[in-house]
Amino acid sequence: MTTRSRSAPATLVLTCEHAGNRIPRPYARLFAGERGVLASHRGWDPGALPLARLLARRLRRPLLSTTWSRLLVEANRSPTNPRIWSRFTKELPADERRLILERYWRPHRRAVEEAVAAAAARGGGAVHVAVHSFTPVMDGAVRSADVAFLFDSKRRCEADLARRWGALLRQRAPQLRVRYNYPYRGNTDGLPTALRRRHPEPCYAGFELEVNQALLSRPGWRRVGEALAASLAEALASASARRR
Repeated sequence: MTTRSRSAPATLVLTCEHAGNRIPRPYARLFAGERGVLASHRGWDPGALPLARLLARRLRRPLLSTTWSRLLVEANRSPTNPRIWSRFTKELPADERRLILERYWRPHRRAVEEAVAAAAARGGGAVHVAVHSFTPVMDGAVRSADVAFLFDSKRRCEADLARRWGALLRQRAPQLRVRYNYPYRGNTDGLPTALRRRHPEPCYAGFELEVNQALLSRPGWRRVGEALAASLAEALASASARRR
């Protein structure tokens, strides 16, 4: 177990699990005539990659992303979760699904695991922000948020940082509707949840940043990205100062 140094700053790890809707050529046959589904929120997170890249530039951090469609294999699910497979791939033979995991799922997962482990080894711990977007309407229900932070409310380091980040974001962009653990819970199966099992608090703090796709499709989305980057930087600096 790594002991976190109270003086060392945390390392920010930025990821984007649904950055694209690419399908490898060997599996294109499975998606024949399904361009509409691939282009929709079911195939990827529209707007998430440009936002993640903006955050990476402003915060001067590398970005780990995968652009294979979630309909091929869901990068934000564990291999044992049946929902890792879509209706297009769940009936493939077991050997074929294992091959997809090895070629298209595992490289991103391994890269993130290694980045978080390296941050923990440096003593300051890792703050992991996974950048996502959500559809403004799901099953006829309108989502009442512009920006949301998903986290495990039982982990104090995550709850404190998420609330601080949200408060600072509201100061910079008071027009935004900011919510927590909405429209999903932050402790269900996902990449941060898997990493929490490997790294105890406070060596790891994991968040899924969820931004409304309606907001990201507007010309002014960059101002929101700038506000998110600046407020995160301030929240991290504040957390680091309190540890000293």
